[in-house]
Amino acid sequence: MNQTDYLATIQEIKSEIKKAQYRATVKVNSELLLLYYHIGQAINRHKVWGNKFIENLSRDLRMEYPDAKGYSVRNLKYMAKFAALFPEKEIVQEVLAQLSWYHVVTLMDKVKERSVLLWYAKQNVENGWSRNVLVHQIESNLYARQATADKISNFENRLPSPQSELATQMMKDPYIFDFIPFKVDMLERDIENTMVAEVTKLLLELGAGFAFLGNQYHLNVGGEDFYLDLLFYNLKLRCYVVIELKTGDFKPEYAGKLNFYLTAVDNILKTEQDAPTIGLLLCKGKNDLIAEYALRDINKPIGVSEYRITDEIPEKFRQQLPSIEDIKNHIGKQME
Repeated sequence: MNQTDYLATIQEIKSEIKKAQYRATVKVNSELLLLYYHIGQAINRHKVWGNKFIENLSRDLRMEYPDAKGYSVRNLKYMAKFAALFPEKEIVQEVLAQLSWYHVVTLMDKVKERSVLLWYAKQNVENGWSRNVLVHQIESNLYARQATADKISNFENRLPSPQSELATQMMKDPYIFDFIPFKVDMLERDIENTMVAEVTKLLLELGAGFAFLGNQYHLNVGGEDFYLDLLFYNLKLRCYVVIELKTGDFKPEYAGKLNFYLTAVDNILKTEQDAPTIGLLLCKGKNDLIAEYALRDINKPIGVSEYRITDEIPEKFRQQLPSIEDIKNHIGKQME
């Protein structure tokens, strides 16, 4: 077993352990959440009893169950909102009961549309996000970037189903690199330190199932040295994923170079058990039509997305933000 296979295997084992732990937690959470759902239904049936009904209910429940938590007025109101928002018990049992109550409350607080809330809930179940990660994905508008984005790729024509659908779901457009949570009194060294601490958010943007294999990953082709910006192995797609980061707008020649890298990975690293290697170009900007033309006759599966540095930072601080090269280097150091 080579180093690449070993790293992918370790990542897979860790993923299975986390899934088992998550399933055990979900079983407990689901019972509690269904209890809260039924309490909410009861509250909604009797809300005509007056404004003091929930206050009186909260007092009586806490007197009856002094060691139990969760029966505050505020939480009872959330239960009522929860039951009203999802009258179909099937949805509650199949999707929402797999989340913690705090996840559900967060979704109700931060997402107004029911269909969008359910989309985030399903993504959360699939990816096992913590509450903080869920908040990050909502605030960075993952739904608009992934579920509704007009993604530029040739996956449909270059990959078999269902891998083409999974690869498309993997893409986001744009990717948000918000490494620096801005503070008014932030100094340059604070930006540097925070960037290192926040670099793993990039991996969260990439989605579930990614095993990091290296940055500036070395390949020797025909006696010449080539270096891939980032190399991952995706456990869901069962394939290598090469990511190239560009500081400027998309150019057609970028697709040609990435096509070469994918051919090299397929010939040097890929085994018979692996699916075709996928490439992703992240550029500062792109003209969709130019990108579509550039990918049309490329024979390897490639997607093109934009990336954005958070625009909430004043210009004097934006000038101190890390370059793409800095990001790649820090990813390597962080993962090592």
